[in-house]
Amino acid sequence: MARLKSSLDEIDKKIITLLHDTHDLSQEEIAKKVKLSQPSVAMRIKKLKDRGVLEQVTGVNLNKVGLYLAKVMVRTTNTTKLLNMFRGCPFFLNGFVISGSDNLMLLFAGEDLASLESIIDCRIRPDENVQSADFNIIISSIKDLVMPLKIVERGLNKPPCGVEYKSCPAYAENRCFGCPATSRYKGSFW
Repeated sequence: MARLKSSLDEIDKKIITLLHDTHDLSQEEIAKKVKLSQPSVAMRIKKLKDRGVLEQVTGVNLNKVGLYLAKVMVRTTNTTKLLNMFRGCPFFLNGFVISGSDNLMLLFAGEDLASLESIIDCRIRPDENVQSADFNIIISSIKDLVMPLKIVERGLNKPPCGVEYKSCPAYAENRCFGCPATSRYKGSFW
């Protein structure tokens, strides 16, 4: 993970805080609050964006659409393999290589618990490199939780993860809605 190469001054920090608290705050309003001209604020915002410090992420507020959020803690000998397994998965939000006995944390969103559980039971736990996987549903969050969520057009014959429906016991037993990227998806959100 890249570290910030140069420090932020107090005005940069104030601009970031103002934009965090009010996403659509105009540059003129920011300028008044930080006591700079609007062109100076525009230049600072541009520099922050160019350096990759300030990013705008479009996402879905999981609290508002009623999706479940699952945190999966994994102990594996191959973090890269697991992360790549889910790279194209519409349910996959993000993955983190972490320190400790569990060395990987994965976040998934789904419209039902059974589909999320089937990802864990049918894809993660059977993997030869996985020693353990702990599956938890996040019950609530203090702040709105906006996450980038891949809304896909159906039409693929095979899910991005490569698992055939015929070999997925959860789908065959109607415990899983299937992959939203395919025409066999049975859910309603994607």
